[in-house]
Amino acid sequence: MAVPTFDEIRRAPKALLHDHLDGGLRPATILDLAAEIGHELPAATPDGLAEWFVAAADSGSLERYLTTFAHTVAVMQTAQALHRVARECALDLAADGVVYAEVRFAPEQHLEAGLTLPEVVEAVLDGFRTGSAEAAAAGHPIRVGTLLTAMRHAARSMEIAELSIRYRDAGVVGFDIAGAEAGFPPTRHLDAFEYLQRENSHFTIHAGEAFGLPSIWQALQWCGADRLGHGVRIVDDIAREGDRGSTLGRLAAYVRDKRIPLELCPSSNVQTGAAPSIREHPIGLLRDLRFRVTVNTDNRLMSGTSMSREMALLVEAFGYGWAELQWFTVNAMKSAFIPFDERLALINDVIKPAYAKLV
Repeated sequence: MAVPTFDEIRRAPKALLHDHLDGGLRPATILDLAAEIGHELPAATPDGLAEWFVAAADSGSLERYLTTFAHTVAVMQTAQALHRVARECALDLAADGVVYAEVRFAPEQHLEAGLTLPEVVEAVLDGFRTGSAEAAAAGHPIRVGTLLTAMRHAARSMEIAELSIRYRDAGVVGFDIAGAEAGFPPTRHLDAFEYLQRENSHFTIHAGEAFGLPSIWQALQWCGADRLGHGVRIVDDIAREGDRGSTLGRLAAYVRDKRIPLELCPSSNVQTGAAPSIREHPIGLLRDLRFRVTVNTDNRLMSGTSMSREMALLVEAFGYGWAELQWFTVNAMKSAFIPFDERLALINDVIKPAYAKLV
């Protein structure tokens, strides 16, 4: 079996479900935008800044990891800055071979310079449209859907949920809550999730990253999440018995049997302490047990990563070939928050034909 090379992986079509807009800025863009507003940064060159973000995120703590966003969010407070960041995000993902991406951001974090919530959303959506059009013209077509995120420690989830419904025909495909898990259970936002269900809308919930099974259980059985953001701690409900295989607890069996997608982010999980290394990441076990596993970047800047890099790391760690990379990609497209016929078109017309030439 030929081992996929990095360049081959980069050219192969990929689908991405878990990527944060404020975690994927170009370092040079941060420097430009910071200079415009007088924001002080911890490094003065693009390379130095890139190194600082990765080093600061390599703490083994989700809470420490999240502090790095103070610098990216600070430079994303105007419509022009938001448009630029969204445009560059679409271009960067497309150049990496991503054909479908769902990129999430929290509108409530971009109001410090006087923007309204709708103005924030419209600036980002317009940036994605501009970047996608430019990428297509350059021969790298990409479709970008947007997830609106509410911060789980705040109290604006209903407002953000309503905003996601307002813009769901303009590019917003779903809703999410994010932030520190411990002490901020998803049930604090139950009214927002019940509202979204009544509106026949889609949502994912960050759960099972820094906190364990209770967070996953609440996200699914109380809140009704369509997908699990990370969900890596589901392995706490799997007993590994050596050569005799693994026994799934009731929650793990429910997640697998209901085909609930796991938005796994290998490099990020290692940085926040959810996994000790890529080689020891539960993605290998979860894939072997046929959970609905997807591969994602989370925060490309903080992890110094891309979809191609995440796939290449899995090839190196687990010996995966094209069949497994296609499986991850199709899983992601099956789990996307766009209409079924549009998912099917990308799978059958773009992804499978490309991988057929690679296997």
